[in-house]
Amino acid sequence: MAPKVLISAGEASGDLYAAGFVNALRRRRPDLQFFGCAGPRMQKAGVRPIVDAHSLAVVGLVEVLAHIPRIYGEYRKLLDAARRERPELAILIDSPDFNLRVARRLKKLGIPVFYLVAPQVWAWRKGRLPLMRRTIDRLLCIFPFEPEFFARHGIDAVYIGHPLTRLVQPSASRAELRRRFGIPEGAPLIALLPGSRTGEAARHLPILLETVERLRSLAKSSPHFVLAVPPGTIPIRSNFRERISSASIQLLEGKTWDVLVCADVALAASGTVTIEACLLGTPMVTFYRVNKLSWWMGKALVRVPFYSMVNLVAGRKIVSEFIQDQMTPENLARETLALLENEAASEGMRRDLAEVAEKLSGPDDPLEVAAALIENRLAEKQSKEEVVHVS
Repeated sequence: MAPKVLISAGEASGDLYAAGFVNALRRRRPDLQFFGCAGPRMQKAGVRPIVDAHSLAVVGLVEVLAHIPRIYGEYRKLLDAARRERPELAILIDSPDFNLRVARRLKKLGIPVFYLVAPQVWAWRKGRLPLMRRTIDRLLCIFPFEPEFFARHGIDAVYIGHPLTRLVQPSASRAELRRRFGIPEGAPLIALLPGSRTGEAARHLPILLETVERLRSLAKSSPHFVLAVPPGTIPIRSNFRERISSASIQLLEGKTWDVLVCADVALAASGTVTIEACLLGTPMVTFYRVNKLSWWMGKALVRVPFYSMVNLVAGRKIVSEFIQDQMTPENLARETLALLENEAASEGMRRDLAEVAEKLSGPDDPLEVAAALIENRLAEKQSKEEVVHVS
């Protein structure tokens, strides 16, 4: 019987990393079968979906409450499959609210757990550390400051590098892409990146639409605006589609990297897309909003000087952050114009972003490093089983 690996990712970024990891591991071990919580990229890579990852894409301490019964049902479905199919090991990717619960049950089943993309307990919810120590066999970290932190708390952690350093790649040159997207020649381009989840995009879009109005009235030149989101982020029947169209904003789905290459400035929701913009050298202004109660509850738990991962990796403020009530059309427009109309400021940010990109990069492909670690673990497990069988 072919050996099986359970793999679980619940975010668009996790789906991207997991698909690359599956391809890398399958090149080393073509006999492996993968099943679990899978998004579209994972399914395309050959992961058999027990749970569709899209069903877990909820953000916010309060926002998640209405979805708990459905999410619990998916959790049970995945664990039932683990009991039935007895995988050699499990790879859990990000989504700690879901995956740490899965890890606890897998450990009880005697299934080794590798965790890729460490939960950000160095920022908040340090109460998760004892659970991580008990349930995770090895933590694969994507930020350079993480292994030392986790080692202090008794967790076996290794830095593999950030997967996006090898994955982020535009499909053509900046000039070709601007022609392809029909961007007027010489027009400054402002990219609007409201987030990859439907809920966060819905929270951010009203303020971004007002920001566009202010920028049109204040900018010295006539900027072109492109809203870039993953497919399905803005539902077909959403009234936002009509508002986006009436505001003369170009909507491009599934083209985020290409749009970032074309952009002179990006207005980006704090999250993975800020790392993507950093790696592509695009100056940006960051923002984020959640439900007011979620903000009130979460603010007391956060223990970091910055919210943007770009600033955290740099150890200083590189990009402006407008979080919760600070996210206003006035603030966003002011900082965007400061980058759009000040070449020195824009070039200075590009240099700073290049330094962060260098910190995130390593000599080897991070997903190949992860695949090699898993391959070694599988070989060790197989060797021990053969010794026991012979004995």
